[in-house]
Amino acid sequence: MNIIVFLLIGAIAGWLAGKIMNGGGFGLIGNIVIGIVGAVVGGFVFAFVGLSAGGFIGSIIMSTIGAVVLLYIVKIIKKV
Repeated sequence: MNIIVFLLIGAIAGWLAGKIMNGGGFGLIGNIVIGIVGAVVGGFVFAFVGLSAGGFIGSIIMSTIGAVVLLYIVKIIKKV
């Protein structure tokens, strides 16, 4: 059951990050991948700042922030 919740959080976070950064999603698989990688990035960012996210909503927020950071870095790299 935990893997389903993990994938759901990844899908939601990836979709939200896509909407925030360029107004569109990346498809179901793309959203999940971006959300999962965003969760890792968000975990590092939150730990660096000294914050922690708990619960379902906190995980979505942390993953979305990480995914937005990830998409921003990818956008910068693509311009170079």
